[in-house]
Amino acid sequence: MATAKIRRSSFSRNLSTAAPSLGPGLMCGPNGTVFLSSGIPDLDKVLGGGFPLGSLVMVMEDAEAPHHMLLLRNFMAQGLVHGQPLLYASPARDPRGFLGTLPSPAVSKDDKSREPDPNQEKGLRIAWQYKKYFGENQLTFDGQRDGKREYSNEFDLRKPLERHLINGQRIDCVSIQDFSDLSTLQDRCATFLSQFPRNDGSISCAGRIAIQSFCSPQCAYSNMEWEILSFIRSLKSTVQSLNSVAIITFTPSLLSPSFCKRWQHMADTLLSVKAIQDEDKELALLLTGYQDMVGFLNVHKVARINTQVPVILEATTFSIKLQKRRYLVLECLNQAPVDGSSGTSYGTSGSCSSSSKTGNLDF
Repeated sequence: MATAKIRRSSFSRNLSTAAPSLGPGLMCGPNGTVFLSSGIPDLDKVLGGGFPLGSLVMVMEDAEAPHHMLLLRNFMAQGLVHGQPLLYASPARDPRGFLGTLPSPAVSKDDKSREPDPNQEKGLRIAWQYKKYFGENQLTFDGQRDGKREYSNEFDLRKPLERHLINGQRIDCVSIQDFSDLSTLQDRCATFLSQFPRNDGSISCAGRIAIQSFCSPQCAYSNMEWEILSFIRSLKSTVQSLNSVAIITFTPSLLSPSFCKRWQHMADTLLSVKAIQDEDKELALLLTGYQDMVGFLNVHKVARINTQVPVILEATTFSIKLQKRRYLVLECLNQAPVDGSSGTSYGTSGSCSSSSKTGNLDF
């Protein structure tokens, strides 16, 4: 009996059915896409799994508030918890000092219940070499459950990260304040990214690059817009071919409108953060849970890797909240009821998009 022929076309890729073996902190998604976590579980869900390997993420800062630092801290801390190498570039004089502000993974109630009772341990007269057979499923200091690290942790913003994670040898901190041009930073990025070649068989580790306030006025190259654009283009092309993710934060108001559009176009994933003005009474009447909000997160673009199907989100604007003043969470905006038959709102009744529509409700 003749074997059936497999029909192939120029629009299909011959992907292996077996999932590649992945290192810690990596997750396999659809169409062979491999994700690493943003450090915020809610943001990972919105983006369909996290940041795809080989993608460039851009975050537009709020010029009046450092809310972008919340995203950077969680992104960097998640990588260090998973043992992923990190390159951090900042306009600060001492960028390594920022590592001391990274949050530590939180311990959930279920994990606390698994901890052994010290009174029971005193009652057990067992030699120390046999203790390793007890409590194998407990959560260890680095966020391991059942011997495996969690893909995405919740971080306690009031608790600093363990020192042994910050003092690791796989962390490279760069101060870009005194750089007259970007050639030095480009060489440092190229050297760092060369550690993560892309192989079809397995992905043992992935690298993370975090560049804070890239067009800051403190930098000597801040007026060299074309050179900055060339650096971003080169970084994106390098990241695309390697097992790594780069995130860049910038202030749009410091760029000309045309260059700001170019920056946004080159981003695979584009986010923006905005702070809430103190005691905004009108906004407090429109939004429920306003007293717990610290800002807004807008998702302008989601990376499309190995697919041409656009990502359609149920919501693009989310409120940033600090749960118990410790944990960073994202929630869809809930609009409070508006009295009267006509009025303005921050979004349609069925979505949470950033665009606003006005008009009468017609039933």
